Amino acid sequence: MNNKLFVGSLPFRLTEQEFADHFAQAGQVLSAKIILDKATGRSKGFGFVEMGTPEEAEKAISMLNGSDLGGRAVSVDFAKPMEPRAPRQGGSY
Repeated sequence: MNNKLFVGSLPFRLTEQEFADHFAQAGQVLSAKIILDKATGRSKGFGFVEMGTPEEAEKAISMLNGSDLGGRAVSVDFAKPMEPRAPRQGGSY
């Protein structure tokens, strides 16, 4: 079973510490990462949390999916493996 979660609808000003603290309600948080835009350095509004055990991950989903975090209702589900993508076509100007 998986203990990595995808979390969407994050507030854009949320810190990774606040993110981890919110999920600590459900158990041990091994890591909490907010995904940033490479060009601007701003949050993309989603992230990933790795819980200590698959049971804690399930508890986090049932407890925190739809919960309020910084004024937004977050969506929480198991993270899916990244699907292979075609190479990007680089353009020259």
